[in-house]
Amino acid sequence: PLKWSDVIGQEHISNTLKNALSQGQVAHAFLFTGPRGVGKTTCARILARVLNCENPSPEWEPCNVCKTCQAFQENNSFNIIELDAASNNGVEDMRALVEQVRYQPQYGKFKIYIIDEVHMLTYSAFNAFLKTLEEPPPYAKFILATTEKHKIIPTILSRCQVYDFRRIQVKDIIHQLEKICAVESIEADPEALYLIAQKADGAMRDALSIFDRITSFSGKKLSYKDVADNLNVLDQDYFFKFYDAFLMEDEQTAFLLYDKILKLGFDSEVLLEGLGLHARNLLVCKSPEMAALFEGSEHSKSRYLSQAENYSKSFLMTCLESLNESEINMGRARNKRLHVEILLNKLCQFRNLITKGISTITAPAPEKKTSELSKEQLQIPQSVQHNSDLTDKVQQTVQISSAPVGVSNEFPKTTPLVNQTTVVPAASTDKVSNPGPAAVSSIPRLADLKMIKEKIANDERIRQENKMEFSEESVRIFWE
Repeated sequence: PLKWSDVIGQEHISNTLKNALSQGQVAHAFLFTGPRGVGKTTCARILARVLNCENPSPEWEPCNVCKTCQAFQENNSFNIIELDAASNNGVEDMRALVEQVRYQPQYGKFKIYIIDEVHMLTYSAFNAFLKTLEEPPPYAKFILATTEKHKIIPTILSRCQVYDFRRIQVKDIIHQLEKICAVESIEADPEALYLIAQKADGAMRDALSIFDRITSFSGKKLSYKDVADNLNVLDQDYFFKFYDAFLMEDEQTAFLLYDKILKLGFDSEVLLEGLGLHARNLLVCKSPEMAALFEGSEHSKSRYLSQAENYSKSFLMTCLESLNESEINMGRARNKRLHVEILLNKLCQFRNLITKGISTITAPAPEKKTSELSKEQLQIPQSVQHNSDLTDKVQQTVQISSAPVGVSNEFPKTTPLVNQTTVVPAASTDKVSNPGPAAVSSIPRLADLKMIKEKIANDERIRQENKMEFSEESVRIFWE
């Protein structure tokens, strides 16, 4: 790009710099940071040309026809100097730069230094450059560019205006490629351009490199198949077939598709990544509010929308969780094929598992029977029945201690009910409206509060009357 309007996806940077130029408040040092291929060096060159341009436009675009602009485009400008910090990263290189800064520009207003990959400078080189960066001559401007901001020392960062470049959106890359296709008279499928933009991973330079490579192969017509073959990308039709197999619980189709993918030369990791992205797109298309998050052509979006109607959100979330777990464990698996086939089998059975899980949750819990000590359990061994009085006390004590408080069969049938409740699972509450006689008979009968207090007081009185002396004989009876 030769103008601000040609820069894609960095409007927040270009607008800020144009406003600074219009107000005459241009800093003496800039730091452009961000991912690769998003326009850092491009914006640095445009800013340098605007600062020295003899006839800038009202929108502060360089004219590209004056002497300084032509000199820069012909690479013979003495006022705009580009340095590569990767190959000039020593103290001596910084000293040479400091010596050059002392000389005023031969023509133009400013002497501008563009230092690319500035994070490659050594710590000593940074310190040698520090004083000049802090107090440069009024005609000197420094524009630093880096992809790794965290490697630059804080003293350098504090002396620069920092501009963070962001990844370029897929739709912006597609729009730019469409403009190039119109200029170059190239016919391209929308799915092919989307695949190129997705593979570029937010870098416009990578997208243009891929686009050049594909056009060299296919000429003036770009098809989705040509792009997929050249980029070694798995066709999305496979993922639609996989999820159709999951829906139909067809393990045979899923296994055969996986075998075909392996024979085409694709790794298992590529399949897991594609299945996860497909599940994400289906989940996004389930909601009209989230449909805007889908990145792709309208034709692909319609296919996802039609397939998403057959799946529930819980099923898609379970698929995403299993795929993520499998992708993490893939590195530790010795037999990767078996690892993926087990995953495919699980995905084909998920709908059954979810249905069984729901039926288990909604099923009524089994009725618990109150545990009571039988008469046989209360029998005292024959070896210790010679002391009848002590034995009777032991039996009474055990019977009292084993009886639950507040629930007793000794109360008369006319005891008023404090509460009658039936334990019903949460999922089936609305179905139980009129319990039958069997349900009523299983309702626990709770005694009156006054009667419970009397029962506790009576039990305590019996315990006090049946207290025994702590002796070896009584301990042996209890023990046995």
